[in-house]
Amino acid sequence: MSRFVFDTNIIVSALLYNDSPPRMALIRALNQGTILSSAALVSELRDVLGRRRFDQYVSPAERNIFLRALIRGAELVTVTEPIQVCRDPKDDLILAVAVNGGAASIITGDNDLLVLNPFRNIPIMTPAEFLRSHL
Repeated sequence: MSRFVFDTNIIVSALLYNDSPPRMALIRALNQGTILSSAALVSELRDVLGRRRFDQYVSPAERNIFLRALIRGAELVTVTEPIQVCRDPKDDLILAVAVNGGAASIITGDNDLLVLNPFRNIPIMTPAEFLRSHL
């Protein structure tokens, strides 16, 4: 089974927008393999989903249910080899989870990560590119 790392921005979009490429990519990844995460990525996602601006789209209770389900289905990776190459240092964690977890690909909409494609032979792609490559 393949292992995938999703950037927080894609996970949030997957929750908020039905039939969107981020949602379809997340569902396809869950059907084809394992989502990799880390304690730090879960914490970041929890913080982002806790923002009140999302109340107009999805209730806090629904966001908590989504987060718990995602955590239960993910494999938490311990980062033993930190990465420091991204022009936005916050994005280094995505790369570290991918490298330490043996990811097949990274799915993101963040140009700071996309410009590094591939990183250590790990493809970095948008949700639309992921959907085209994982039929």
